[in-house]
Amino acid sequence: MLEDNAATAVIATLEAEVASRAPGERLPSVRELMARHRAGPATVQRAIADLVARGLVEARPGRGTFVAARSEPVAPDPSWQSVPLGARSIDADALVRLLRPPPDDALVLSSGYLPADLQPTALLGAALARAARRPGAWDRVPLEGISGLRAYFAAEAGATPGDVLITPGGQAALAACFRGLAAPGASVIVESPTYLGALVTARAQGLHPIPVPADAHGIRPDLLADALASSGARVVYLQPVFANPHGATLAPERRVEVLEAVRAAGAFIIEDDAFRDFALGPAAGETTRGAARTRGAAAVVPPPLFADDPDGHVVRIRSLTKASAPGLRIAAVIARGPAAARLRAARIVEDLFVTGPLQEAALEVVGAPAWRAHLRKLRKVLTERRDALAAALPAGVHVPDGGMNLWLPLPPGTDDVDLAQRLGASGVVVSPGRPFFAAEPPGPFLRLTFAAEPPERLAQGMRRVFAELD
Repeated sequence: MLEDNAATAVIATLEAEVASRAPGERLPSVRELMARHRAGPATVQRAIADLVARGLVEARPGRGTFVAARSEPVAPDPSWQSVPLGARSIDADALVRLLRPPPDDALVLSSGYLPADLQPTALLGAALARAARRPGAWDRVPLEGISGLRAYFAAEAGATPGDVLITPGGQAALAACFRGLAAPGASVIVESPTYLGALVTARAQGLHPIPVPADAHGIRPDLLADALASSGARVVYLQPVFANPHGATLAPERRVEVLEAVRAAGAFIIEDDAFRDFALGPAAGETTRGAARTRGAAAVVPPPLFADDPDGHVVRIRSLTKASAPGLRIAAVIARGPAAARLRAARIVEDLFVTGPLQEAALEVVGAPAWRAHLRKLRKVLTERRDALAAALPAGVHVPDGGMNLWLPLPPGTDDVDLAQRLGASGVVVSPGRPFFAAEPPGPFLRLTFAAEPPERLAQGMRRVFAELD
C-alpha cells in the first residue's frame, strides 16, 4: 500500500513536470525522484513506465527521461460514409423541429402531446411501479402483446384479440404499416394537408405520397377515386377523426364513399385514430374575433372505419400516447387476413416485442376509474382552451369539435415558415403549414395547438401572432 501511494505521488510529480515543460525537455532523474519522494528505484521506475505507456514521456537508456512530443489531435473523418450511404437521405428536420422541447418561458401554440399539468402522472407512475414488481415482470411476453391489452383494443374496434398487435407507440405502428403494405417505390395516398410524421415516415420507406385535398368534412371521395385510378396506389393514409393538422372528421356520407372507392381499387386504408379521446363538444361553426361562443354536449365520435369493413381493407392504428403522456409508448395495429400476418412479421423482426411492464401498466391504467375521470377532466380543460383560442381568431376559421389543433389560413403572400421562425425568435412557438403538405400548398397556414397553455396565455400568444402579421 505504501509503495502504491509513493508511485502515485511520483506520477503526479511527473505529470506536473510534463505539463509545464516543452517536448524534448529532460525530466528529473530517477535519483532525484527517489530522494524527493523517499521511494525505492522500483517504485520510481513503475511510475515512469506508467507515463511512458500513456505517451507522456520517453525513457532514453543512459540519458534519462524526457517530455514526449505532443502529437496534434487528428479530427475524425467520417466523409467515407457518403459512398456506401449513397444519395438516399431521410429528411426528418421538420418533424425534429416539431418535437424539440420549447424554451421554458415560451408561449407554446405548437405541441403534439399533452403538457405536464394535463398528464395523469400519478396514475401512470403507480401502475408502472406495480407492474415492475410483479413476478416475471421482466421476462419475455407474447410477441403480439399481452392478451388483456389486445382485448382492450379489439373491443373498441369490433375486432378480435387475434387481430391486434401491440407496438411501441403510434409512430412505430405507422412505420410498420407503410413497410408491410406498400412496396418500396410505390405511391401512397395521403390527405392534403396531413400529419407531418406520416409524410416523413412514408418518404423514409422510399414511398411517394400523393396528396388528395381535404376540407372541413374530411378527404374528398371524388378526388380520392381519381387518385387511386391514376396513381395505382394501393395504400391510403387517413385520420378520419379530428385529423391533424386541421381537425376535420370524415362526414358520414363520405365514409361510405371512401370505403367504396378503396374496395373498388383493391386498396388498403391505414386508419390512424390518434385523437378519438379528444371529443370536445360541437363547435359553433364560424367565429368572430373575440365573440362569445356557446357549446353543447360532447360531440358524438363516429365508430372506427375498421368496424364497417369486414373484408380487411382497413388497417387500424390506435395509440394511448396522445391522451396520456409522451412516455407511454403503447399503440396497437389491428388488421385482418394476410395483411395481419405481414404486419406481425414486420414488427417482430424490428424489435421482437414491447416490454412487459409497460404493457401491464397501460392495461391497468385504461381499466382504472381514474382513467375515465382523467379523460373527463381532459375534455373539459381542452374545451376551455380551444374556445379561448377560437375566440381570438378572425371570422371564417373552422373550429373543430375535437382534437388539439386549429388550422389558421394566413393572408395571401405570407411566408408561413418565415413567420413561424420570427415568432419563435420572439418566444411564441407555432407550426408553419407548409410541412404538412405532400406537394405545393394552396396557401399559407399556421397550425395552432391549444393543449399546452391556459386560456389567458393562448389569447396573449394570438395577440403576438397578429401583431407580427401586421
